[in-house]
Amino acid sequence: MEPQKEARTLQDAVVRPPGASRSPAPEEEERREGSASPASTGEKADSAGADGLWELPVEPAERRPECSRCSRPQKVCLCPFLPSCPLPISTHVYIVQHPAEESKVLRTVPLLAACLPQDKCKVKIGRRFSEERDTELSTVCRKPGTLILYPGAEATNLEDFLLDSPVYPSTLILIDGTWSQAKDIFYKNSLFRLPKQVQLKTSLSSQYVIRMQPANRCLSTLECAAVALSILEKNSGIQETLLRPLQALCSFQLQHGAQIRLSKEHLLRNGLYPKPMPQSKRKLRKMELLMNTVKI
Repeated sequence: MEPQKEARTLQDAVVRPPGASRSPAPEEEERREGSASPASTGEKADSAGADGLWELPVEPAERRPECSRCSRPQKVCLCPFLPSCPLPISTHVYIVQHPAEESKVLRTVPLLAACLPQDKCKVKIGRRFSEERDTELSTVCRKPGTLILYPGAEATNLEDFLLDSPVYPSTLILIDGTWSQAKDIFYKNSLFRLPKQVQLKTSLSSQYVIRMQPANRCLSTLECAAVALSILEKNSGIQETLLRPLQALCSFQLQHGAQIRLSKEHLLRNGLYPKPMPQSKRKLRKMELLMNTVKI
């Protein structure tokens, strides 16, 4: 036997396990392909059918018809709880809205906009604003009659500010988003530190009970606008009118399975908050609660 043939024979003996059949000849493969089993034929047919599904046209999901005024689905329209005509106000309201709020179903800004004249309420969506991007908002922030409603150590109570202000405010800016989103927008846009910063001093507890607030005194965008406009317009009826659709919204949601969401402050105070807090934050929170208790 030649050396090459012997090596090839030994290699075949090592690679092929005992009892393994030899490789079929080309003629045998052709015969096997011609006499395919019914199972393999069915698999091919199923594969062909599955491939055909990809060629079917995709039908877009139909959205429920929405009300053009309150932006709610027509079946749960809140227009009966809105004022019959927009409230006659002199204050211009600018709402700086975080992009994530635009897609939320249970948002309050559309209800607020539906209650106010179109030329008095404008919504600006975004996270970063500059003079180049929004010249209108830049001009508004530089006017002496513009206020921005955002609580903090540098903020003045709105009612106290009106007593000493030589120019009566004509424009109010509100930030719409979660508390962390609003903080990000306020501190990372230098434009929003040009207007006078004010905050609300009110005993009103949030009536937006289907969403968790950091504390009971933390209000939604609509509630902030309701309290601030009632002060600026010197008309207490504005607050009641603006809160009516919010109350109806929460009542409807509670009737259809939603639950009342207690404030985070209440849950922490009673040991009911489900998320564990780091030790440092827990100590800081206890100090804040103690200080609030002393103030009360």
